[in-house]
Amino acid sequence: MSDRVPASGTVHWVGTGLSTGGGVRVLADLATVVLWGRSADKAAACVDRLGLTGRVRARAWADLEATVAAGDVVVSMLPAAEHGRLLRLCLDRGAHFANTSYVSDEIAELADAARAAGVVALTEAGLDPGIDHLLAHDLVARARAAVGEQPATATFTSYCGGIPAVPNDFRYRFSWAPRGVLTALLSPARFIEGGVEKVAERPWEATGPHSLGGEKFEVYPNRDSVPFIAQYGLPTSWTLDTFVRGTLRLAGWREAWTPVFTELRRGDADRITALAAELAAKYPTTDADRDRVVLAVALAVRGADDTTWSAEYVLDLIGDDTDSAMARLVSTPLAAGIAEILSGRTPAGLHRAAEDPEAARRWLEFLRDKGITADLR
Repeated sequence: MSDRVPASGTVHWVGTGLSTGGGVRVLADLATVVLWGRSADKAAACVDRLGLTGRVRARAWADLEATVAAGDVVVSMLPAAEHGRLLRLCLDRGAHFANTSYVSDEIAELADAARAAGVVALTEAGLDPGIDHLLAHDLVARARAAVGEQPATATFTSYCGGIPAVPNDFRYRFSWAPRGVLTALLSPARFIEGGVEKVAERPWEATGPHSLGGEKFEVYPNRDSVPFIAQYGLPTSWTLDTFVRGTLRLAGWREAWTPVFTELRRGDADRITALAAELAAKYPTTDADRDRVVLAVALAVRGADDTTWSAEYVLDLIGDDTDSAMARLVSTPLAAGIAEILSGRTPAGLHRAAEDPEAARRWLEFLRDKGITADLR
């Protein structure tokens, strides 16, 4: 097994989409950053939008393969289907890799190769997944300290959503890839409710009410929650009454989206693509709008001796003239993870955002230093 390749101090940020935000500014203070777009002009426009002209180079990604060197960090902000190609490039060059997406089967299959090559493959290092992982690890550590390893009953929920700061009739505005918003609703969700493992084939049909500080929302389960029980380090002595990771929307969302659900049930891929474009054009987050991101992660535990502990983290941020809330909250934790790679803290192999309480606290401190704070309630 090879030693970890030392970081060179150069970061290649590949992609200029809606989630490229203030994290690039953070990295520009830590490393040499090159921003890669579909064309040099598109990359330059993104650099200008970020206020980094003269500090970050802009290049066309057709030249990326010839440029990446050993120890560089390649950041994939491209669609998930492109991550494997970029990780393979990193393995070939001895470069490190980072992104914000869930671990795909393709990325998981390359984990051993990354470890052997001394390459870091950092994943799930954005908002959701990303910041939610940090908060979950912190809550579990606090609960274990309070209740101990005794048998206990636990309830865990984690809900995140990008919503309009000023509600509209549609109860939503698009602040990231429109088709991705729709196709995410087509993936069955697995979770635990009432102590029983359940599957929602159409996640929106499991939508229920959720209240935060007196404000009403709607939430529904998303993807497969069950593997995160082990990832978050919940003791095996705890019996889970509820464990769900899901999506948060404004109250009234399910009713407003009824016509969309009708289209999704039909399952016509071409129509879904067209619908995504139509809805994005009708309900965009424009320069005059502000988006809002709400993330709520909660844990409640009751021990066999009736010791109880509960807490909830709530992160609530509205975008401003500098960044959308979504771009800031996706790109800044990614910058935190890349800073860990640059410092040499992250060992070779496949990793998700901060995989233990100590690392989670370190990442959360990094975010607080950048003005991103979740309230503990």
